[in-house]
Amino acid sequence: MKPKDATAARRGVPPTDISNPKYFHKVVDCQWACPTHTPVPEYIRLIAQGRYGDAFMLNWESNVFPGILGRTCDRPCEPACRRGRLDEKPVAICRLKRVAADYKGDIEGRLPKAPKRKNGKRVALIGAGPASLTVARDLMPLGYRCVLIEKDARAGGLMRSNIPPFRLPETVLDEEVGRIIDMGLETQFGREVTSLKEVLDEGFDAVFIGTGAPRGKDLAVPGREEGAANIHIGIDWLTSVAFGHIDKIGKRVVVIGGGNTAMDCCRTALRLGGKDVRVTVRSPRKDTKASDWEIEDAEAEGVPILDNHAPKEFIVENGKLTGVRFAKMKAEYDNAAKRSLTPTGEEVVIACDDVLMAIGQENAFPWIERDIGISFNEWDMPVVDGETMRSTRENVFFGGDAAWGPENIIWAVAHGHQAAVSINLHCKGKPLDRRPLQGSSLMSQKMGIHEWSYDNEFSADRRVPVPHAEQSKALKNLKVEVELGYDDRLAFQEAERCLNCDVQTVFTRDLCIECDACMDVCPVDCINFTFNGDEQDLRERLRVPAHNAEQDLYVSAALKTGRVMAKDEDLCLHCGLCAERCPTGAWDMQKFTYVEAQASPSCSAYSATYLR
Repeated sequence: MKPKDATAARRGVPPTDISNPKYFHKVVDCQWACPTHTPVPEYIRLIAQGRYGDAFMLNWESNVFPGILGRTCDRPCEPACRRGRLDEKPVAICRLKRVAADYKGDIEGRLPKAPKRKNGKRVALIGAGPASLTVARDLMPLGYRCVLIEKDARAGGLMRSNIPPFRLPETVLDEEVGRIIDMGLETQFGREVTSLKEVLDEGFDAVFIGTGAPRGKDLAVPGREEGAANIHIGIDWLTSVAFGHIDKIGKRVVVIGGGNTAMDCCRTALRLGGKDVRVTVRSPRKDTKASDWEIEDAEAEGVPILDNHAPKEFIVENGKLTGVRFAKMKAEYDNAAKRSLTPTGEEVVIACDDVLMAIGQENAFPWIERDIGISFNEWDMPVVDGETMRSTRENVFFGGDAAWGPENIIWAVAHGHQAAVSINLHCKGKPLDRRPLQGSSLMSQKMGIHEWSYDNEFSADRRVPVPHAEQSKALKNLKVEVELGYDDRLAFQEAERCLNCDVQTVFTRDLCIECDACMDVCPVDCINFTFNGDEQDLRERLRVPAHNAEQDLYVSAALKTGRVMAKDEDLCLHCGLCAERCPTGAWDMQKFTYVEAQASPSCSAYSATYLR
């Protein structure tokens, strides 16, 4: 196929610079989407090989909490998974992470140690959630004295207080949090910080604030004050349940809100005696903020999700809450897909004994003085640099929900890594913008003429369901873990669905004789030999038009005939058939390794050694 005109051919798409680590990193969609850039295909291959300890260590380096995140992560990697473009479900990346944690064996001897001789620098960590714990994990091997200040009696933050034990067993939380504390973290439990100035006056070289978003939003509708005894803020109620202050609830429960906290609330209510538990959401079902799997789990336990219900009034009779009045809503979208909700005029009353409000969380910083050099924006949030995590005071850093509002644990971990890099640079007197570079490599996987060091056979299996505990038992006990996880057999079956997207098809133009054999053998028609043109034109002229503009095209320099090789990375199965068929070796399968830079060389040394 020729371009529309000769000018387009001359202009054309420039040859792809595969020496730029960003190019192949972006092709590994799951790792690219992960905030901590966990090497997903690599640890999945290790699981398939039964090397669970190695798989755990790769996870622990980047995401710090494999066992916790293997149960609770919001899974930004899975929507990005290329397998989801082939059949209805992506690889169960998150649940395979749990396999690595469940089967890891004894890995304690493989962990970095904090040196006995310290470097003379002290860092305060306010709040014992995942962001602060990540900073400690990264800095302690460098000799920093890290002091954790937490108002509760135990570490974990919202992981402990807001994630129910039927999703995250306490034993798993204690193990992974304890692993960091045991490295030598100094703890001050039971200390609530009421003045940041007082902490700064203690002479710390840096202070990291990872206090989360601890305040749940309220509803100012009629009846709120009159029914207050039975109307609860969702995250506060979950905390009270977690610490044993609440162990029962009314038979009829209405949960207001459509996020993951609402799903935790409704499922917890079922286990504390709720018989008729319903979730109401203002928006249409497709706009609900909760993860699909969280909604599926709630509905599997018999909880209906009622969309387009906006709370209008709490009904209180004789001083007692008896129900909630809702206005039915209708969603309308403009050309920019911006949504507006308008009442339909219909109202619905749902009878209830208790209401749990899970309509969002927000930050509260009354303990941070406004005259100590920390600026706040119009939403009363601290002004924080998105790359360095530093506030407008040079020795104070933020991360996790405290910096950016409610997010998932994996984002808090990512913030912790970046804050640790910044604190290390700050304490050494170096500019924060001179950040360490990531590591990357490309290595051929050729073992013979037609043999690779990875299993390139395509598995046609559908996603393997995760076994669950018997529902009749799970709903009777708050501490019975619902998901049982994969055993080694199921883990292997699911791991085989991975397409090995980190093993790249690398093209050498000078070896190509333009026989088009690779194009003929490609099962998804992603390889093309055609004349160049501007990108939009070229994308349309491929054998399968490449409409996903977020995924780059792999384009060679001009070949002897004047054509170029143009490959749509969006379709590629990484099966290696092109390299097996090529008579000259112009195609090769090469594993791309990407290691995100961290503050602690003792952490990144594991990847640098293992992935070499």
